[in-house]
Amino acid sequence: MASKKTTLLLHILFSLSMLSEILITKANTTNSTDVDLNQGWGCIEGERKALLEFKHGLIDPFGYLSSWFGVDCCEWTGVDCNNKTGNVVKVDLRNGWLGVGMILKEFKFLDFLGSFERLRYLNLSHASFGGMIPPHLGNLSHLCYLDLHGGGYYNSPGGGYNAVGVYNLNWISGLSSLKYLDLGKVNLNKATTNWMQAINKLPSLLELHLSNCELNDFPHYSDPNLDLYLISAAIRGPIPHVKLQSLRNLVTVDLSSNNNIGSEGIELVNGLSICCNNSLEELHLGYNGFDGPFPISIQHLTNLESLDLSGNSLSGPIPTGIGNILRMKRLHLSFNLMNGTIPKSIGQLRELTELFLDGNSWEGVVSEIHFNNLTKLEFLSLHLLPKKQPFRFHVRLEWIPPFSLKYIDISNCDVSPMFPSWLRTQKRLEGITLKNVGISDTIPKWLWKLDIVYLDLSKNQLWLFLGNNLLSGPIPSNIGDSSSLEVLHVSGNLLNGSIPASIDKIKYLSVIDLSNNQLSGKIPKKWNNLNQLYVIDLSKNKLSGGIPSWMCSISSLWHLILGENNLTGELSSCLQNCTELYSLDLGNNRFSGNMFTGDIPNQLCHLSHLHILDLAVNNLSGSIPQCVGDSTALTSMALLHTAFEEDMLYDSYSDHMELVVKGQDMVFESILPIVNLIGLSSNNLWGEIPQEIMNLSMLGTLNLTRNQLIGKIPQKIGAMQGLETLDLSCNHLSGPIPMSMASITSLSHLNLSHNLLSGPIPTTNQFSTFNDPSIYEANLGFYGLPLLAN
Repeated sequence: MASKKTTLLLHILFSLSMLSEILITKANTTNSTDVDLNQGWGCIEGERKALLEFKHGLIDPFGYLSSWFGVDCCEWTGVDCNNKTGNVVKVDLRNGWLGVGMILKEFKFLDFLGSFERLRYLNLSHASFGGMIPPHLGNLSHLCYLDLHGGGYYNSPGGGYNAVGVYNLNWISGLSSLKYLDLGKVNLNKATTNWMQAINKLPSLLELHLSNCELNDFPHYSDPNLDLYLISAAIRGPIPHVKLQSLRNLVTVDLSSNNNIGSEGIELVNGLSICCNNSLEELHLGYNGFDGPFPISIQHLTNLESLDLSGNSLSGPIPTGIGNILRMKRLHLSFNLMNGTIPKSIGQLRELTELFLDGNSWEGVVSEIHFNNLTKLEFLSLHLLPKKQPFRFHVRLEWIPPFSLKYIDISNCDVSPMFPSWLRTQKRLEGITLKNVGISDTIPKWLWKLDIVYLDLSKNQLWLFLGNNLLSGPIPSNIGDSSSLEVLHVSGNLLNGSIPASIDKIKYLSVIDLSNNQLSGKIPKKWNNLNQLYVIDLSKNKLSGGIPSWMCSISSLWHLILGENNLTGELSSCLQNCTELYSLDLGNNRFSGNMFTGDIPNQLCHLSHLHILDLAVNNLSGSIPQCVGDSTALTSMALLHTAFEEDMLYDSYSDHMELVVKGQDMVFESILPIVNLIGLSSNNLWGEIPQEIMNLSMLGTLNLTRNQLIGKIPQKIGAMQGLETLDLSCNHLSGPIPMSMASITSLSHLNLSHNLLSGPIPTTNQFSTFNDPSIYEANLGFYGLPLLAN
């Protein structure tokens, strides 16, 4: 992120440059007897034609350049002209501005740029272009701002993908007026010459972005006025410390996410603390694999406003000298190996707006003293590692904080048995996480009146009760007044009573997780406004009745988890409408009827994204449909939708499901997106195992135990190469074990007991590791190890 000072300076310089151009043009026009053919009207015809030629080289499916027609190109989207001469001076076609979808097919279409002698601003960032950057860009000697940030790849006509690169950067030395340069995601590995020498020749350059450029080595640059951004540049060190000594005017250094710098990072910080102690304002070195103690020398960077050392392996405590950096606004130290107490001197950072100390092992106490001067604090995160050392967040119940937070996350530490009433004073709060903090109290009514977007109170002992107020049940009836709430996550508490119907008013709700409580009654029947839900988890409660029809109308739904309740009735065929469903868990209920008859089989089989189907421990009957073998998600490598990974709210919600795998209940969290499971155990299913199930090559768990299945194990079961768990026990299966089953080398749990199977037990591959005779017991005629040994 560019420093505000540098960005402001660039805007001022560009504006002055434009003004200078106008004044010079006016003077030349006044002193000349030549006729100005443009006379201040429209753009120059040659430049207009060049822009149209460029447009023809674009793929623009959404018509973002639909304004590019007519005589005056100065009125076109993304184009600015000198209002005296008509020369194009600015071309801004960044996809982040115009919108997603415009694709620049190849850089050869940039030949048009040779027509723009007065061009001062060119931005083609994230335009999905490919190929090599043409060297004739170096002819744009008036250019002040150049952004060619690659932003990824494009799908070439041949079906492959082409990245952006350069053969050399010698041409860049011709851009003598350049002040801003962004070559992000441009592969500089193919540059045949010392490209940094060319950049060092740019006399006016103030800001250089080389993120994701596959640099390998730290660039040798010597401009003392240059701000440097090398995010994810794949630098592996070493870092040239001698060069740093000349950079006394350095304002910003961003080397985030290079991973391989290692111990060089500590030496870099020490060097910067000596040479840039009066100028450096932003130091971002997150996710670089730094190790060693926290660099005490940072306290000498007294003008520092933003420090990010998160995602490294720094150890030890925060030095008390951190309180000397009085201009500090953002302090990010998350996900290190730090410990010890948090110094009270942090309370001296009066300008602090962001304090992130997550993922460390702090000890001792944080109290009001740490916060009394932090009047500008907006983001506070103390999400610690699971308790290894005692740590307390201790403030008085009547405390009135000096700040007004937007987001707070305090997890895995001791707060108070009482719900922190001081949160009531935080009127700007958008997100609250108080997870596993030892609260054993009622949820106050005022909490639901806060205009919050995200709420996580899991792993406490929270409850609500009827009192002398307007609540109609354990969960307040007016919870629907929290109209901005997007994530409601209160699993693992002692909540009881019914689920309020007013939740239907929270129309932006994307996640509702009320699992593992003591809620009873029926699921509300008229939640018709919750059409943006991704996750519904009501499992492990005492809910009764059937599945309401509104659940089937949510096309965006990814997880429907209703297991371990007292739900009854036949499964509704409307589940076919949940076309994006990733996991369906209805296990351990009392659903009856024949799930797999009529139209229902086809409707379930067409849920193409379904990875987890858990219908275990119900009263289902009938045969397993053949179309189960058509499940797209289980026949090819497919993970959870990538679009969902970019949803920040979803990312903050921790996926979790309890499933029967390998014969025992297991909780899946971080690896849930790669779990592929069909669980139909403990029902009354009959008939043969469909041959089509053998098409599910990516299925990891198949559990059909405790049904009435007959016939033989399919001969082609060896095609299920992803299978790790197979439980066919307690059925009426007959015949031998197919020899192809021995080829499933991933198989680690097998149970074939209590059937009518016969014949030899295979001894090759995984079968040589199955030494427990109980997995074969109570069959008609098995022989061989381990039964023979028994």
